[in-house]
Amino acid sequence: MDVEERLRLITRYPTEEVLTVEELKSMLETGHQLSHYIGFEISGYIHIGTGLVSMSKVVDLQRAGVKPTIFLADIHSWLNNKLGGDLDVIRRVAVTYYRETFKSIISALGGDPDGVRFVLGSDLYHNNDEYWFLLMDVVRHLTLSEVRHSLTILGRKMGESVPLAYLVYPPLQVADVFALGAHIPHGGIDQRRAHILAREVATKIRFYPLTLGGERVKPVALHHKLLPALNLSSRPQSKEEMSEMKMSKSIPQSAIFVHDSPEAIADKISKAYCPPRDAEYNPVLEIIHIAAFRDERREPFVVNRPAKYGGPMEFWTYEELEKAYVEGKIHPADLKAAAAEALAKALEPVRRFFEGPGSKALEEMRGLLITR
Repeated sequence: MDVEERLRLITRYPTEEVLTVEELKSMLETGHQLSHYIGFEISGYIHIGTGLVSMSKVVDLQRAGVKPTIFLADIHSWLNNKLGGDLDVIRRVAVTYYRETFKSIISALGGDPDGVRFVLGSDLYHNNDEYWFLLMDVVRHLTLSEVRHSLTILGRKMGESVPLAYLVYPPLQVADVFALGAHIPHGGIDQRRAHILAREVATKIRFYPLTLGGERVKPVALHHKLLPALNLSSRPQSKEEMSEMKMSKSIPQSAIFVHDSPEAIADKISKAYCPPRDAEYNPVLEIIHIAAFRDERREPFVVNRPAKYGGPMEFWTYEELEKAYVEGKIHPADLKAAAAEALAKALEPVRRFFEGPGSKALEEMRGLLITR
């Protein structure tokens, strides 16, 4: 596979931003093995933003010859008091429900789950003096203003009352990039501030310097789109506001979970925000994009309309579908029905996993969420 094709795979949808494309191309041109990482907090059910969007990009990277790593951030989750702040529970869920679900999704998307490295945060940190020296080195090169700026909107609004754990979090994220040797740190667009900090300190830190072919390099940050929450009531006014209005596992009505039945998927999408003729921040269109147009289609995508409105329409590309919707040729109800069918089909292998080998992990997760 040539460099241009590798670059196309890495930068295609759902990629929203690469910092920078030129640096990424230069890295690919060296011919050296590149490493990637994406980290996840351990909390509630995995939804399609995490499951389909994030993992589709992991599979793209794998196809492009990059070595992917999924970081199961148990310590970060404990800092943020996820799953009741019970570290033992967080660790157990990380290596059962989370790891096995991610493997199932990667396989369903055509990737090789055995070719993905899974790293538990506490394993990376345990008996690792070098990591803690690295963390101290990172904070030596950051200001309080920079760290505050990297917090979520909520964290910044808290002012002086912000929990100290929130301020520890971004330097940990920065240190993780280097401790994992990640040439390509990856996350949703809401992670860009922490990745920018990593780029800024890359040439200053002494411990775990990031190198390629013996030369020190800056990490190339890769950010994918965020799926808008289903329960939006209006269009977000900025990308930053969008990060606060994304699908969230802590707000069930905002998200579709990867284990949801076709009936549950159809019901949730039928109630989703889907303004007529509007493609901006439209969760229904985004669902179709990731579920039905990730790869080149071998058969047309069909949107069924009542005969009196022209009958079925066929599309070979997402751009054709979006154009037709914006022009008013597709009613939101018909778009929703097509989205529900496409997503249910895409998630079918994952549902089969949860009906079989993944059933125990899912039941444990249900029990935890009921009691907390």
